[in-house]
Amino acid sequence: MKKRDIEILRIVTLRGPNIWTYRPVLEAWVDIGLLEDCPSNLLPGFPQRLEAWLPTLIEHRCSPGVRGGFLQRLHEGTWPGHILEHVTLELQNLAGLPGGFGKARETSERGVYKVIVRAWHEEVTRAALYAARDLVMAAIEDRPYDVNAAIERLREMTDSLCLGPSTACIVDGADDRDIPAVRLSTGNLVQLGYGARQRRIWTAETDNTSAIAESISRDKDLTKQLLGNCGVPVPEGCLVESAADAWDTAESIGLPVVLKPSDGNHGRGVFTNLTTREEIDAAYAIAVDEGSGVIVERFIPGIEHRLLVVGDKLVAAARGESAEVVGDGVSTVRQLVESQINTDPRRGRNEDQPLNLIRLDSAAMLELGRQRLTPDSVPAAGRAVLIQRNGNVAFDVTAQVHPEVARIAALAARVVGLDIAGIDLVAQDISRPLADQRGAIVEVNAGPGLLMHIKPAQGEAQPVGRAIVDHLFPQDDTGRIPVVGITGTNGKTVVAKIVARLLHLNGLLTGLACSDGMYLDNRRVKAGDAGNWTDGLRVLLNRAVQAAVIENDSNVILTQGMAYDRCQVGIVTGTQHPDHLGRHDILDAEQMLKVYRCQVDVVLPEGAAILDALDPASEELAELCDGKTYFFSTDAQAPLLAAHRAAGGRAVVARDGWLVLLDGESEQPLTRLSAIPITYGARVRFQVANVLAAAAAGWALGLTPELIRAGLEAFDRDFSDIPGRYTVFEWQGATVIVDDAQNEAGVAALVEAQAQFSAGHRSIIFGAGTDRRDDALIQMGRLLGETFDHITLYDDASVRSERVHGEARALLRDGIARAARRPAVTDAADHGATVDSALSALQAGHLLVLQCEEASAAATVDRVRQWISQSCTQTA
Repeated sequence: MKKRDIEILRIVTLRGPNIWTYRPVLEAWVDIGLLEDCPSNLLPGFPQRLEAWLPTLIEHRCSPGVRGGFLQRLHEGTWPGHILEHVTLELQNLAGLPGGFGKARETSERGVYKVIVRAWHEEVTRAALYAARDLVMAAIEDRPYDVNAAIERLREMTDSLCLGPSTACIVDGADDRDIPAVRLSTGNLVQLGYGARQRRIWTAETDNTSAIAESISRDKDLTKQLLGNCGVPVPEGCLVESAADAWDTAESIGLPVVLKPSDGNHGRGVFTNLTTREEIDAAYAIAVDEGSGVIVERFIPGIEHRLLVVGDKLVAAARGESAEVVGDGVSTVRQLVESQINTDPRRGRNEDQPLNLIRLDSAAMLELGRQRLTPDSVPAAGRAVLIQRNGNVAFDVTAQVHPEVARIAALAARVVGLDIAGIDLVAQDISRPLADQRGAIVEVNAGPGLLMHIKPAQGEAQPVGRAIVDHLFPQDDTGRIPVVGITGTNGKTVVAKIVARLLHLNGLLTGLACSDGMYLDNRRVKAGDAGNWTDGLRVLLNRAVQAAVIENDSNVILTQGMAYDRCQVGIVTGTQHPDHLGRHDILDAEQMLKVYRCQVDVVLPEGAAILDALDPASEELAELCDGKTYFFSTDAQAPLLAAHRAAGGRAVVARDGWLVLLDGESEQPLTRLSAIPITYGARVRFQVANVLAAAAAGWALGLTPELIRAGLEAFDRDFSDIPGRYTVFEWQGATVIVDDAQNEAGVAALVEAQAQFSAGHRSIIFGAGTDRRDDALIQMGRLLGETFDHITLYDDASVRSERVHGEARALLRDGIARAARRPAVTDAADHGATVDSALSALQAGHLLVLQCEEASAAATVDRVRQWISQSCTQTA
């Protein structure tokens, strides 16, 4: 029984481009029950409570397109599905995931909505969605709700699950250049680009960062030796074995000195400006526990700086500053640190805050001791107390760096061998050469943090992420391999396999993910249906793959999204008589067209869409393509072609038994259709269409006409390339056709094609396969009844069905009964045994169509081969 509530029925994760947007989203199916009769303006106090709890909703422009637009809708009256969308997005925003796409759409069921929100991270967005539901319901029912606690939980999830700021800024830089990014782990390992053109980053390390260079950078004494040998100014110093050795070394170098771990990081255990043996003894006792050794080196007066070098170029620089408090005669040092320093909103533990909270650690205690103070001392009013000599290197000085300093920093990175390096440098004035002020480089770091440059405490943020991307990908390199995406009602797998073969013949190691399996370099590496997001992505992750062909049926687009962000070639085999209507609230051909158009939407500007000129929807799809359009057509006189050719467009058509390339007004006959095996002498029109689509794709990919011709004429010559995708055996006067037609359009094409083969008696073994609508099954039955003399029906056990046993066969029988003819109809329990029996009874002049089980097309072809082999043995 429905009630006034918001119930989340299910959540669909769309990880790639989809019918809503190019980006990953969650699609939540939400039932608002009796709230369908209660828009927000009819819920007393609800708009005011929601606005008070989330005042930042004023930034949501919504349909009015102005600041405060959503709040305007809220007060005028809108429904909980729409409100849930905006609250989810705002909770994500407050958790550190700004902006994002959102929609709310009614379904065909009253009170049920699809709520779509940008998924920066699936787990965080899911949590935000449920928190938003609870918040909205609490506001509706006037119950307390701890908004701050909910935001804090989401923020903690964001910090632990999402990319860190350094990695995220590199990914953003890649996005600015339209270079795809794929997260490879729960950490910060990210792939930029696809296949053989990919590069990998791990925070600010890349696949060019050598393990040797990283090891050198960790060994501070070795780093200093190498730098000094190459003329880079470094402080004198060496490793020491004990506190006494540290003091002896300090005396020989000259006081003051710096004492630090030989392989520490993040400034832990670093003590500067040490002038007495007592200070050195105390510092050594702490530093020795922070690393595997201790270094003593000359103290360099000046300010600490961090210079970022990327690809032998200085791209950013930041300086540190000391931290001090001023006494008031009342408060302790500890209290002054909290009230005067740590209250700065720029300070905190969050990665969005550029300055750290000041802790009274061992280094700070040393500084206080020098001033004869403790954390509990009360400094006199007006007395300045130094807490931290150097730290918080977060003040941008990029524009001030002297060219000679930049050159020395780049040299230091090059000496260590790092492609990306954080150079720690001490100098009084970064705008002067180091030699003029006895400045020096004190450390070279691999995998440097970028936050100080992305969000400096003061000064201009630097585009360091973009600099790293430009280093990895020169300006003409997009990190992309040729990607061909294919969708449509039928023919997808055949076209995918032909295109993959053409690319293979062109010398490219090609990955193919289709409903027949996953293939690498023409070798099947996974059996079963691989036309999905997961297997498509696996192809794109493979570093050997130089080109990719990926099949996407409507179900994949609606439930997973496409595996790639953009493609060079997008093929729509046809949109007429769409399959799977009724699923996912896609109820008619117009709605399904929006699904198929996704493949055209993602075509790159330099790419092409391949469309059927005989499909009425192709004109609309062509207008949506960012790239060019190549038409294909089994009718060279298709109306769309004339205007297309007049505009200089390209097309591939069948005319007078030839495959012809049309380029504007010029024409090039390529090959006779009868020379292409899968057309069976040009008798199978839908295979001719598949060949034309594949040829157009090859042409759009820049393949030569000669290679396309050779590939088409060699494809499936031995019936092994597309087994069960309309495979014809003509043996001893009989014809056997193995096909996988499972939907209305497929059966119609099968009926048309088999009529091209003469026969005195026609029979078929047919099963319903994947669940389809009742009217589709009845129509398929009618088509079979109009065509065949004998029909054997079976239940396809290779796929799951929600129908009761025999229900699908009953609907097919209903359709058969509506045909003008009256064929014989029988039922079979076992598909394989029925096929064997039908083959053994086959006579010359008969035609037998064997519909293969949906999950195993090759098995039926193998049975036919065995039957032919046995016939040969018996004849011999």
